[in-house]
Amino acid sequence: MTQTPTDKANMATVRKFFEVGPSKGDLAAADALLAPGFSLHVPLPVAGPGIEAINNVVTTCRAAFHGLNVTIEDMMADGDKVTCRFTARGEHKGEFMGLPPTGKPIVMTGIEIFRMENGKIAELWGEANLMGLMVQLGILPSSA
Repeated sequence: MTQTPTDKANMATVRKFFEVGPSKGDLAAADALLAPGFSLHVPLPVAGPGIEAINNVVTTCRAAFHGLNVTIEDMMADGDKVTCRFTARGEHKGEFMGLPPTGKPIVMTGIEIFRMENGKIAELWGEANLMGLMVQLGILPSSA
C-alpha cells in the first residue's frame, strides 16, 4: 500500500504523541497534538473527559511504572486513521488500579487506533493486554 503525504504526516503526529506523552510525560507537548474535542476510548478507569482523560491516563501510568517507555512495533495509516501495535515497558513502582507496587518489571502489548482531524488526534481507541500485565504482577496465576 502506497502512503500518501497525509498518511505520512498523520503517522508522524502519532509517533510524536507516543514519544512525548506516554514515554516522556510531557503533557503540554502531547496536548498540542490533540484536537480540542479529543475523545478517549480505553478499557481503564478514566477520570475526566477528552484531553484531561488522556493526561490522567499518562500521569497515572507514568507514576505506576517507573521508566515507562512505549515502543511502536508496527504502524499503518489509511485515510483519517492510524493504527499502532505497541509495547510498553517499565517497573511497577507505584499503585496501579488499586494494586500496590510490586517492584516487578513489566512488558505490556496493545493496539491503538487514532482518528485524525486537521492534522491532530481527534479520537483514540485502545486495547491493551491487561490480563498479561496482571499475570506479570502476580495478581493472576500464570497458565504455564
